[in-house]
Amino acid sequence: MPEQEQQEKMPSNALAEGAHVIDKTHKEQIQASWYRCEQFGLEHGSRPDFASLPRGELHDLMDQHRSLLETTENEVLPYYENILSNSACMIVLADRQGHVLNTWGQPRFGTASEHGLVGGNQWSEIGVGTNAIGTALITGQAIQVGRDEHYLRANRFMVGSASPIYNTQNDLVGVLDISSDAYLPQDHTFGMVKLMSLSVENRLIFSAFQQEHFILSFNTNVTSLDSHWSGILVLDENGTIVSANRRAEVVLARDLALLNIRQIFDIEMREIKHHPASLPLKLIALGRYQFYVKVIPPVQQIMRVPDFRQGSGYVPPTPKNNKNTIQNKVEDLTFMDMKDANHARHDVPPNVIPLAELQHGDAHVERLVKQAHKIMEKDIPILIHGETGAGKEIFVRSLHYHSSRREEMLVAVNCAAIPAELVESELFGYEKGAFTGAQNKGSIGLIRRAHRGTLFLDEIGEMPMAVQSRLLRVLQERVVTPLGSTEVYPVDIKLISATNRALKAEVKDGRFRQDLYYRISGLNIELPPLRERQDKVKLIAYLHARLSQEEPSPPLSDDMLALLEKHPWPGNMRQLAHTLKVGMAMADGDELEEWHLPDDFFDDLMMSPAEEIEHRDASTAAEPLEQLIPRLLDEHKGNVSQTAKAAGVSRNTVYKYTKMKTTN
Repeated sequence: MPEQEQQEKMPSNALAEGAHVIDKTHKEQIQASWYRCEQFGLEHGSRPDFASLPRGELHDLMDQHRSLLETTENEVLPYYENILSNSACMIVLADRQGHVLNTWGQPRFGTASEHGLVGGNQWSEIGVGTNAIGTALITGQAIQVGRDEHYLRANRFMVGSASPIYNTQNDLVGVLDISSDAYLPQDHTFGMVKLMSLSVENRLIFSAFQQEHFILSFNTNVTSLDSHWSGILVLDENGTIVSANRRAEVVLARDLALLNIRQIFDIEMREIKHHPASLPLKLIALGRYQFYVKVIPPVQQIMRVPDFRQGSGYVPPTPKNNKNTIQNKVEDLTFMDMKDANHARHDVPPNVIPLAELQHGDAHVERLVKQAHKIMEKDIPILIHGETGAGKEIFVRSLHYHSSRREEMLVAVNCAAIPAELVESELFGYEKGAFTGAQNKGSIGLIRRAHRGTLFLDEIGEMPMAVQSRLLRVLQERVVTPLGSTEVYPVDIKLISATNRALKAEVKDGRFRQDLYYRISGLNIELPPLRERQDKVKLIAYLHARLSQEEPSPPLSDDMLALLEKHPWPGNMRQLAHTLKVGMAMADGDELEEWHLPDDFFDDLMMSPAEEIEHRDASTAAEPLEQLIPRLLDEHKGNVSQTAKAAGVSRNTVYKYTKMKTTN
């Protein structure tokens, strides 16, 4: 047998001059590949058959793998640009069939017809013999194929190092290859291609999950948390691991699918949610290994209504009648039944006010709560009017939770908070590349996120006219077409809108579409401002009691209730909540007193001279205010609130006499 044929029966032990010794596993991989090539009927002298794709099919293939291509080129290769620019090598990205999608670098291979590493060529073992791309795809593992290890002599001018790429479902989607005819350090090249493929996988994970999921990056060194060698875990809001990169599974040496984060690290999900993103954590994994962990919160925080019934300890109540659907139960529930049920339930989330507790004796509010609760189960939109801070979002959250749609999402959109040029893309979504700055994977849009749930459009009067037109079509046709797309997606939403504007006047002035107004105003309700509430005192006491669950505080005194009731509350419920929170924090567990309240509370609270005289204590009533106030102000070291309390006057009166003294 000729010497060359004897050598070709068994691959050489070395990868060209000065290369490292191949381990047994690698030898077995190459031998198995050569055996497959023999079974395919290939000979060492065969010419490569690249089964080149026509240009049109190649373009279609590139469109199918656009995300993979853009991730590789835009988010991974720039990290290695300096290294690759100093090496005579070519980087090749191929799909799972071995078709070359794109190449980067400056090869010394000669013409494309000689080396075959061009778009559309297929580097499979059956056509090209043992090669880095084709063999990595068959084995599913990274591999380096030396010059003499190629089955076909035609390919023995180069060394190839390839590593497969897996997507978030752990499916093999492609392979990354570095090929060169130069005598590069083989360990270095092989390690780099494995790192690059891992980098692509990491970026695919971020693209798929970063919008709505928490991502944990962990490593043994705090300075390496942002490296591509870090382990990555993707968590839903309950702490369930929904995805992970290969590095995480290798380092932790276990199947991570659907485990809870507390089964891996000594931390609860609630701690992760509130941990600053820029501050690394030092945690123990599996009870023994120490890691540094970086928390990356979701990019897009969508309002989600908690449902504690999903916990393992929840036992559903026994039905009292034969009506099985949630909708029938909700529709048949009278308001008084609902009130009793609200007090008996233990699964109402802390950020949801039970419907019966939205009013405390105000007949008007009680009536509109009944109306809105009934209409929630009908295909009729709701339009809420009310001043800023009147509690529109609290009202909507309660309606959603106490409806048959509570299992799905409540998506709240503040139309005034989104830049005008982005409202359309945020609401309707967009296809990848629809406009400059668009995400590579596109966006589903807020309307489609609310599918089968509730869409709350707050401050709808601020919506641009062009967007109003598109929203009208969505509400009429119940389908959404993302920007840059011709696809239509059906949507089932309960629409609730809110405004602090007089929309009829806006329609008359041409700033709001008349047809859209009548489309969103099925049931019109108006939340009264706090100053007009008939149950104002009880409402203040109720809110204080709820806040006391977080900041323990004794009940409000009659004097404090009278003072709070007298306030005009131009900022409504929002201002009341902030005032109580500040006062309770200052009281620090003691009974809330006037001097605990924030300074700006008194700016809107004016006493008449007669009221101030009546409010003053007998011990100070005889002393003229122009003498009393400077004296008390000096005694209380300039504290205006304590001075006003001691003098029995308003803060404005203190300011008035302070200014008079300064002027004189």
